[in-house]
Amino acid sequence: AMSKSAVKISSDLLSNPLCEQEPSFLEMVTAFDTAMKRMDSFNQEKVSMGLAEEGETRAFSSVFPSLNMAVKRREQALQDYKRLQSKVEKYEEKERTGPVLAKLHQ
Repeated sequence: AMSKSAVKISSDLLSNPLCEQEPSFLEMVTAFDTAMKRMDSFNQEKVSMGLAEEGETRAFSSVFPSLNMAVKRREQALQDYKRLQSKVEKYEEKERTGPVLAKLHQ
């Protein structure tokens, strides 16, 4: 979306009447427009390659069930970590009393 916006901005700049009056400005804006169009096409290629790789990964997940289980275990561990991290942050914000320090240590 960002590269699409950049292409839109560059094309809007090209249609600016100032480009007709200033040849140096027109040259800069044309170079900018070309660069933004190249960047957009490059980003589109990356997105399409990423989607293709995602499909290949799903195809291999049925071939390697242990890999799929490892991914699920990692996701579960990550969720547990985030849950415990939020608890730690909550206890760090509280007043430092005996029970709070004990729970924070746990």
